[in-house]
Amino acid sequence: MQLTQPVNKPVASKPCRTQGTRMTDRTLDADYVIVGAGAVGMAFADTLLTDSDATMIVVDRRHRPGGHWNDAYPFVRLHGPSVVYGVNSRALDSGRIDEIGLNAGLLELATGAEICAYFDQLMRQRLLPSGRVQYLPLSDFGADNVASSRMTGVRTQLRAKKKIVDTTIADTRVPATDPPKFPIAPGVRCVAPNELAKLDAPGAGFVVIGAGKTAMDAAVWLLEQGVDPDTICWIRPRDAWLLNRATQQPSYEFFADTFGALAAEMEAARDASSVDDLFMRLERAGVLRRIDPTVTPSMYRCAIVSDAELQQMRRISNVVRLGHVAAIESERIVLEHGVVPTSPGHIHVHCSADGIPRKPQQPIFQNGRIVPQYVRRCSPTFSAAMVAHIEATFGSDEEKNALCTPSPIPDEPIDWLRMQLSDARNNYLWSKSAQLRQWLASARLDAFSAMIARVDDDSAPEHAAILERYFGALVPGTERLRRLLQSAA
Repeated sequence: MQLTQPVNKPVASKPCRTQGTRMTDRTLDADYVIVGAGAVGMAFADTLLTDSDATMIVVDRRHRPGGHWNDAYPFVRLHGPSVVYGVNSRALDSGRIDEIGLNAGLLELATGAEICAYFDQLMRQRLLPSGRVQYLPLSDFGADNVASSRMTGVRTQLRAKKKIVDTTIADTRVPATDPPKFPIAPGVRCVAPNELAKLDAPGAGFVVIGAGKTAMDAAVWLLEQGVDPDTICWIRPRDAWLLNRATQQPSYEFFADTFGALAAEMEAARDASSVDDLFMRLERAGVLRRIDPTVTPSMYRCAIVSDAELQQMRRISNVVRLGHVAAIESERIVLEHGVVPTSPGHIHVHCSADGIPRKPQQPIFQNGRIVPQYVRRCSPTFSAAMVAHIEATFGSDEEKNALCTPSPIPDEPIDWLRMQLSDARNNYLWSKSAQLRQWLASARLDAFSAMIARVDDDSAPEHAAILERYFGALVPGTERLRRLLQSAA
């Protein structure tokens, strides 16, 4: 039998559907539309879920919650203890004190991977199962309150029955997503810190570019990997005042160190004859640190370091203070005030992203809008939780704004004074509200109020003496800070 070969008949082809042209418009409604699923947005949503019956839509451009932590370098860790980071309802820490490494003897610091997993679990295990939260990842939020999916192009009109919560004012810039602002010659190796752990061959040397905590982390990590400090050049346009991590331990077992530092701050403020004298007093009291004791810092951004990290950074002697980088050429680095040699074999580490943008302050509670900002110095997630609690439990925007004076995002040492005064004002007003005192005493993100309450319960005379010092210096210290700030202005 002869087999008949099949005949290849032409088949009408269907054109590929282009997702970019898909315009399946829809509308979603909720009481609050939260723009941003970073630490601030998540802390706000978590507290609002607890303190109200509100519904929420969380929209974010990234594929999962956690904001800039998704883009951070693999060796990143929190600067300060995990016990007061994250959201109010769920612990980030395990209550452990680190036994090894540069944080030995102090409360644990979560890694970037741990923080991302924490926020992802919060979304999947608490927010979404509540039935009151909808989540739109990989979506851009436009001025017309439309979320556009980066994957499908679908445009979703978002309607906030109460308010839009715009957390983008605190959108942190990191080197992985913000490339260098200076030109780089062909053949020059310039990498973000994320690439350091992927290097497959050593360079002729390393050039760390930047003065902030990212640059400090990169420098310390290189030293921990056994890199000879003499092969590291650190381009540091400014030196910074740094917070001593040993005095930032919000746990009762560290009461003497932590509240002793708070008392020392107010005593230094009370007795200071000038702003410069204030910072010298803070350094002598162990509250502030600096890498090079011979250089007067011109920067302050709430960076926190341990003494062990400080000693590591001091091993790098080739520090260049000639301003910011203007260009990296094949054989030299051009700076604002000079040049230094380099080579195609050197690995240049870009750590000069802006971090948290320093934008003009504005009222937190506005007409149909909430713009979360710091209401306690250097405390983004506590501040977001406090703003959400006040939104849920107080009446008019005027009343809410009266309780929440924004604290500045710091850049210069003088901002230390501004933040202290903002804290003093907010803390005073919160202390006048029995409801807020109760919330603070039970808030996971505010371990300080609980520490004070425990002093009374434990009848510890040495701790009571520290509190007496603190409260005794608080009013005169705050008044002196106000005069020092006025004289500096």
